[in-house]
Amino acid sequence: MRHKVAGRQLGRNASHRHAMFRNMSVSLILTVRSEKKDGEAKVPGRIVTTLEKAKELRPHVEKLITLAKRAQEAEKAAAPFATTAEKNSDEWRAWRKSDQWQKWSNAIAPAVALRRRAFAALRDKEALEILFDDLGPRFADRPGGYLRIVRLAEFRLGDAGRRALIEFVGENDRLKRQRRAAPVVKQEAPATETASPEAPAADPV
Repeated sequence: MRHKVAGRQLGRNASHRHAMFRNMSVSLILTVRSEKKDGEAKVPGRIVTTLEKAKELRPHVEKLITLAKRAQEAEKAAAPFATTAEKNSDEWRAWRKSDQWQKWSNAIAPAVALRRRAFAALRDKEALEILFDDLGPRFADRPGGYLRIVRLAEFRLGDAGRRALIEFVGENDRLKRQRRAAPVVKQEAPATETASPEAPAADPV
């Protein structure tokens, strides 16, 4: 019995689930650079799947984005020690033998390790490039919640499965309408009545 065991089995064993989430993660990340060709996603950064799969996929992809964000910090720390010389040139070889290279190597090491961890989960070089070059800087200032799940009204044909779309936030967000401030009604000051002098009472005849 698997009481209180987190996660859904989705009718698959462990290795099948890992392979499925790897393929879905790669498919979702690759849509970020979609050029709307035949067979590609109609909307960049979005795929449609079942609601249950989308809920299981979201934490899997968000952890990868966190790795990309952490790599950005290491790359910024290593930038002062890097060189712009062409590889295998005399200038590059001189830099390679200097202390600057050793400092750059020590500073960039965490970023290399994070890329290797992400590649072990994705197994796709193009998706890895998009993850670290596009999604990492894009969510650098966001503390979490990189994906959203939206339920679709139509059920899947055949088994009536609940369908949902999962997408990266920030691109297809609806702007909140700013409410206009209530008009200020100016209250007019009450008019002061001028007291008119009373006419003297007539003497009785």
